[in-house]
Amino acid sequence: MFGRLTPLVKNLLIINVGLALIQGFMRLDLGEYFGLHFILADQFKPYQFVTYMFLHSTNGIWHIFGNMFALFIFGPLLEQFLGQKKFLILYMVTGVGAGLFYTGVNYIETAAVKRDVETYAANPNSEDFNRLLVKHGDNLNPQIYDFVDGYARDNDNARLESQSVSYAYQLYDLYGRYNMVGASGAIFGLLAAFALFFPNTELFLLFIPFPIKAKYLVSVYILYEVYAELQRAPGDNVAHLAHLGGAIIAFFLVRYWKAGRQNFY
Repeated sequence: MFGRLTPLVKNLLIINVGLALIQGFMRLDLGEYFGLHFILADQFKPYQFVTYMFLHSTNGIWHIFGNMFALFIFGPLLEQFLGQKKFLILYMVTGVGAGLFYTGVNYIETAAVKRDVETYAANPNSEDFNRLLVKHGDNLNPQIYDFVDGYARDNDNARLESQSVSYAYQLYDLYGRYNMVGASGAIFGLLAAFALFFPNTELFLLFIPFPIKAKYLVSVYILYEVYAELQRAPGDNVAHLAHLGGAIIAFFLVRYWKAGRQNFY
């Protein structure tokens, strides 16, 4: 079912893998400059909505391998079916759109964190500090809970009270400290588009001994991303919202393209 490597897919593979090799051999972290930073961070630049999607994590090969493998498998058929122009539009619009979607939701979440932090700073106490950490403290160093125990035992200590306010503001600062990289938003756009154009195409996975229709496989994958975002595990630094954003944008783009067309595989 899958044809030869098509021109745009080949070029995208070369760009992504080439940049990963440059980072690896030269020990560079291009994400510091071209990854997508929080929109209110000093490091943020508008061009990062495009550049982030051509970079990948330098902490191993699995990030880029997973994205490029999916591009290699699903990209050629979509490029042949849509043509180079529409395929490029699909890839870029879902990739950039995923970054915008992630940034928008992140901005809303960060505003909520800022409100809670400012509310706490106005009336600090150990009980509310613990509540603040439970609600927003997933990304803080786990050693913070040693401080929580000490603060709870000495709630009237002015030094601990001041230090708790400092820790509280770190919760807000963390949102501007990290950058997002990866083609995952665009890749999820391709997966969603594939399932919409070819819903009944049967796919074989190495670890499942029977074929699964594309519409079911992609739906389960998207539901997992929703679950992973809502029940985020400690240390999970995957941008699940960007994945969902790419899939959502692909849905509307494909619906627009499919208007007036009746038959798809």
